[in-house]
Amino acid sequence: SYSSENSKANIIVVENHKQLQKILQIEDKLPHLKAIVQYKDSPKEKRPNLYSWQEFMELGRDEPDAPLDAIIASQKPNQCCTLIYTSGTTGQPKGVMLSHDNITWTALSTGKHVQLTEATQSQEVVVSYLPLSHIAAQMVDIWIVMRVGGLTYFADPDALKGSLVNTLKEARPTAFMGVPRVWEKMQERMKSVGAKSSTVRRKVAAWAKDVGLQSNLTRMNHYHVAKKLVFKKVRKALGLDRCTKCYTGAAPITKDTLEFFLSLNIPLYELYGMSESAGPHTISHPEAFKLTSCGKEIPGCKTKVHNPDEEGNGEICFWGRHIFMGYLNMPDKTEEALDEEGWLHSGDLGKHDEKGLLYITGRIKELIITAGGENVPPVPIEDAVKDAVPLISNAILIGDNKKFLSMLLTIKCDINAETGNPEDELLPEAVEFCRKLGSNATRVSEIAGGRDRAVHTAIQEGINRVNEKATSNAQRIQKWLVLERDFSIAGGELGPTMKLKRTVVLKMYKEHIDNFYSEPPTPSTPENPLPPK
Repeated sequence: SYSSENSKANIIVVENHKQLQKILQIEDKLPHLKAIVQYKDSPKEKRPNLYSWQEFMELGRDEPDAPLDAIIASQKPNQCCTLIYTSGTTGQPKGVMLSHDNITWTALSTGKHVQLTEATQSQEVVVSYLPLSHIAAQMVDIWIVMRVGGLTYFADPDALKGSLVNTLKEARPTAFMGVPRVWEKMQERMKSVGAKSSTVRRKVAAWAKDVGLQSNLTRMNHYHVAKKLVFKKVRKALGLDRCTKCYTGAAPITKDTLEFFLSLNIPLYELYGMSESAGPHTISHPEAFKLTSCGKEIPGCKTKVHNPDEEGNGEICFWGRHIFMGYLNMPDKTEEALDEEGWLHSGDLGKHDEKGLLYITGRIKELIITAGGENVPPVPIEDAVKDAVPLISNAILIGDNKKFLSMLLTIKCDINAETGNPEDELLPEAVEFCRKLGSNATRVSEIAGGRDRAVHTAIQEGINRVNEKATSNAQRIQKWLVLERDFSIAGGELGPTMKLKRTVVLKMYKEHIDNFYSEPPTPSTPENPLPPK
């Protein structure tokens, strides 16, 4: 509703009756609105200025072309073409104004950088599954594809609930941008199949992957047998048999997932950027690829690291023709983001290596500053816990202005294909993990809140291992809790690209968090045996 009001939209296009209701409820707040178009099914009720798609198309049939041609001809490259509403962690979304030049130039430069083929040679195919209001989807699925004459398959609206793989198998894309959760889900599914398949097949798969990872990391090719056996099958099963360019972006991805796909001979090329840079800023490609790096700038763009510390970490700033015009009707916010020289201040922390590859190390706003004044980037610690305890689906570190760090954990479970809600049943690989510990748990509810001693002990041992590697005492996890259900888009804890909404989680689970800090951690409490440092 905010974006409809803020953008002063004259025409609003909705998908169906359900979406129409949202607009009708706030119609009185939209004085600029002239018409509403519903493009699926005919509207259930007749109202003035409400059109079905067919009626809408009819409206233009008798209109002469000249006035429209004149309007098109009057467009200037530096005028606003599209608004992308970016969800700030706090406050109202901001309308990112992207000009015609921002979009056409970024599409051209990105296409060149990743060496997409023009349709005159062979056609690129992509699958669209993210909301088109998101910059990554708009840039990849519409503008870049249009630039090279590619073909876009639109997945079902429930793609992220599990149907995406079916669309991938049908479309067999040549390039695919998966948000980290998509790759993680594929990894979980393959591990679940692995957990069910026979020991021999599993040994071959594990061996092939091990050899694959070794040789891919050292680029020695001793695995023709394994390659024929496993890699082709895996790619085909995922619908990626024609996909030479697999990308990940829009949220941080774990090293574990990157290594898993690299071991299957599927390098995931990380890309990094933001709505304010019309999408991409740096992209990995075969000549600029290193695990956990986001690669190099697309041609014509520059990066600088602002106020770097002794390790070279500082705020990443962008410069180039992809930088936005500003936020709609928010000059003060625009000034915060853009400095006098036109550098966009990203709010992300990062550094360059000796080859000029970019690494993102965290968000300035996400940085936890403990009561003792220690700066703790949460993502590396969260990833280390997920790595140490493969049962964990999501981990969120807490400790801003607190005396010590604590953590909320969720368990890998089935997802309801209809609703996208997390179920109580554990994933097969999670059940197998429990069996190895001597636990008979098959449900999250049997584990949450410390109900299963064996699992509880295993998680504590994993956290102890992470704590042993902590750079200081302040970076150790002192208390933790397993929640009753996993995070989801429907539950509100994840955004549309499955990115963790930290502020939302902190609000939703405030009671649990307050309990962590109501009494100090003591080395004698059984839930918190502190390993000697």
